[in-house]
Amino acid sequence: MLFILDTMVSAAADTTEISASSFFGFMGVTMALVLANLGAGYGTFKAGAGIAAIGIWKPEIIMKSLIPVVMAGILGIYGMIVAVLLSQKVKNPLEYSYKSGFAHMASGLCCGCSCIAAGFAIGIVGDVGVRGNAQQERLFVGLILILIFAEALALYGLIVSLILSQS
Repeated sequence: MLFILDTMVSAAADTTEISASSFFGFMGVTMALVLANLGAGYGTFKAGAGIAAIGIWKPEIIMKSLIPVVMAGILGIYGMIVAVLLSQKVKNPLEYSYKSGFAHMASGLCCGCSCIAAGFAIGIVGDVGVRGNAQQERLFVGLILILIFAEALALYGLIVSLILSQS
């Protein structure tokens, strides 16, 4: 497949060859943003459902219960940071090596997949945690600690992604 993509010639009058290396770089950009936003969306949806459920019978703790939603939103920011940095590094296909393309795709996947995992954890813990916190106030500190460790999963992915993007 790479051979076919490498030897394609544009339909225009010039005979500029197209390299697939930039395809992999831009797929890294796409994966970072799309997968991170998928994790952020799931975390927001799941935690938001718990907040809506407790808001009916205990509206005074709604503002305190928004922490999981904010933490899920940060995942989308991680993906956007990596996508912007990677998009700045993808160059003219003839000057952009396969090594760079693969490294940038790995970088985007690293960030995106880490954000999906963190989004699932934040969403499920946030949903159950805010419901439990509505019944027992002493659960709040434990909930926050669990959410911090779930967010750390995405932060680890972001750090490794930034390292990979430098190669």
